[in-house]
Amino acid sequence: MRIGIRKGGIILAYFRMSKEEYEEYCKKRAPSSKLFTNTLKAFLVGGAICCLGQAIIECLSTFGLDPKTAGTWSSIGLVFLGAALTGLGLYGRLAKFAGAGTIVPITGFANAVVSPALEFKTEGYVTGTGAKMFIISGPVIVYGISSSIVYGVILWLCGLFS
Repeated sequence: MRIGIRKGGIILAYFRMSKEEYEEYCKKRAPSSKLFTNTLKAFLVGGAICCLGQAIIECLSTFGLDPKTAGTWSSIGLVFLGAALTGLGLYGRLAKFAGAGTIVPITGFANAVVSPALEFKTEGYVTGTGAKMFIISGPVIVYGISSSIVYGVILWLCGLFS
């Protein structure tokens, strides 16, 4: 196998390496993974977001809301919080620190909608914000709705035959 080192489009040197030598070369050059630390950060931050959502539900339940309505308001509050933190530029910092811990909760969905909207606002409200708002979250919405329709049809068909 030949490995070329390029600098500005010019190949400086060729090396003949065995597969084992190439793997060793890649291990030396690749950044080290901080799997445990990253997993812990994601767990703690994602868990904190979910605990906040549960705390909102518990608070609203003490004011007499039924659990379903309190859950709905909790979701709305978390989406608003995620959108507001994205607008203030804080959600990106939190996501950089916690990684997947901020993507999984509903606040990550709000971030996925608001980020492109803010990024493309200079192109105008229709062709920028309106057209690009769902560039990241659009496929999630489409496949979520599509799979729920398929699931509903399957349940309906099972109901016909039972």
